[in-house]
Amino acid sequence: MKKKISKAVIARLPRYYRYLSDLMEEGIDRISSNDLARRMNVTASQIRQDLNNFGGFGQQGYGYNVQYLRGEIGKLLGLDRQKHVIIIGAGHLGQALANYANFSRRGFEVKALFDVDPAIIGKTIRSAQVYSLDYLETYLAENEVDIATLTLPRAHALEVINRLCSGGVKAIWNFAHTDLPVPENVLVENVHLSESLMELSYRMIAETEDEE
Repeated sequence: MKKKISKAVIARLPRYYRYLSDLMEEGIDRISSNDLARRMNVTASQIRQDLNNFGGFGQQGYGYNVQYLRGEIGKLLGLDRQKHVIIIGAGHLGQALANYANFSRRGFEVKALFDVDPAIIGKTIRSAQVYSLDYLETYLAENEVDIATLTLPRAHALEVINRLCSGGVKAIWNFAHTDLPVPENVLVENVHLSESLMELSYRMIAETEDEE
């Protein structure tokens, strides 16, 4: 039976990847768990425990080979395989995501956007065309889609999610301000920007009160 990895460990993998990428840019070939822990403001034991879930990757007395470890974590995250992405909602947020060049460097290729605004339909954003939302089912039938990104008002999200699931999409990156009812075989990653901002606001208030 495949070992089940906790969500907390999985959530830390992208952070490891980011720090290792920075180390490579600095020309650092290897690093100890203690040095990596100091950079990341975590404990060395946590790093070792996290990485031991996947085999460890380190050598006693040597530490971690930065390029190798980054590559192995990249494989765990699926960054060695290109994934085709579509965006539903070509407003400001949808266009900003489509224009973010770092996605394609990580293997996430935005292939198409969909919208209902005639002023936007037909435009091209970083080589991805904006189609009418009416064309969604046809596109899904004719193209492989790994991830669908929702950047549309929540009033329309529930209708669109049913169309995506019926079209065979198995992974949703959800920026709509609502929780999505999806089949068990469909993965959803919710990104609530306003909730993150409210959490920051709370921490600011709490910090101020602690200082008084």
